[in-house]
Amino acid sequence: MDIGIIGLSGVGKTSFFNLLTGGKADAGYGGGRGQANMGMGRVPDPRIDRLSAVFQPKKTTYATIRFIDVAGLQPSTQGERRTGDFLNDIRNVDCLVHVVRGFASDVVPHVAGSIDPLRDLELIHNELLLTDWGFVETRLEKLAKERVKNPNLAKEEPILRRCMEALEEGRPLSTVDLSEDEEKLMAGYTFFTRKPMIIVVNLDEDQLQSGEYPNQSQVQEWCRDHALPLIEVSAQVELEISQLDEADRDLFMEEYGLKETGIARLARTAYSHLGLISFFTVGQDEVRAWTVRDGATAQEAGGKIHSDIARGFIRAEVCSYADFIEHGSMAALKEKGLLRLEGKDYKVKDADIMTFRFNV
Repeated sequence: MDIGIIGLSGVGKTSFFNLLTGGKADAGYGGGRGQANMGMGRVPDPRIDRLSAVFQPKKTTYATIRFIDVAGLQPSTQGERRTGDFLNDIRNVDCLVHVVRGFASDVVPHVAGSIDPLRDLELIHNELLLTDWGFVETRLEKLAKERVKNPNLAKEEPILRRCMEALEEGRPLSTVDLSEDEEKLMAGYTFFTRKPMIIVVNLDEDQLQSGEYPNQSQVQEWCRDHALPLIEVSAQVELEISQLDEADRDLFMEEYGLKETGIARLARTAYSHLGLISFFTVGQDEVRAWTVRDGATAQEAGGKIHSDIARGFIRAEVCSYADFIEHGSMAALKEKGLLRLEGKDYKVKDADIMTFRFNV
């Protein structure tokens, strides 16, 4: 899964990126940084920890997320680069994380001169609408020229007109209902306002402890109205905690009321928001977590591991993680009839432990 991190300059995006990836990217407060930061974050999973303790494998592999942190955005009316230029590195991501600033700082003044996370939410929201509007407008102009030569292109026009109407009304393209055939026609387009999004409010130490920040209730209401999940973090404080040894880390997390690490909270939210689940493969060689969409079939899950498994799929041997932990071994599960053989159309459940039989 790829996640793009966006926000205005100086909101703490890159500190959040470093928290998620364990990286040391330069924050670049001025907003002039042109290159995107890219890094991998390991998704903590206590179920994988438990399975590894049982199987003692040579290798343990957690699910991972690739994070792309683009340069701080500027409204299109400011600066020389349009917002769309900054976003090119994240056109193909699966999800966007919009970081807004709740903290005040004399060292890093806010680009707008004051702290107002609600204003910043709306500003970037409008910039994304404008970016998609520009793309749709350009595409419609191109269709008008090319549809004479290629009549099939005419099918796109009414869909794009509906998209244009929504954008002009200030509605993201995620609110435009498309049929299955229309979805296929639009599959090649990477509209930003059709992407799932998570809102992150970045706090300072005092706000983290108090749980309060400017316009908090309005921000929460805005997120509810737009059906967007909201996470509140202190990227700098949590980054410093993450660099401590385990005993001190646990102590400080408890002191600040943090039950999960930053990446654990974001990953849990992202999986829920995007409709993703994990299944596991186990053995003495490797214990591994795999990510699939909720509703994926056993054949599709096998294809995540290798295309040959999907192509030559015969059966999947399946048990639940909960049953395995309760009974302690595959032999015990088999004896109790809890180790099942499932066909290619079996719908994978979260935390299924799976072994695939295939022939190519």
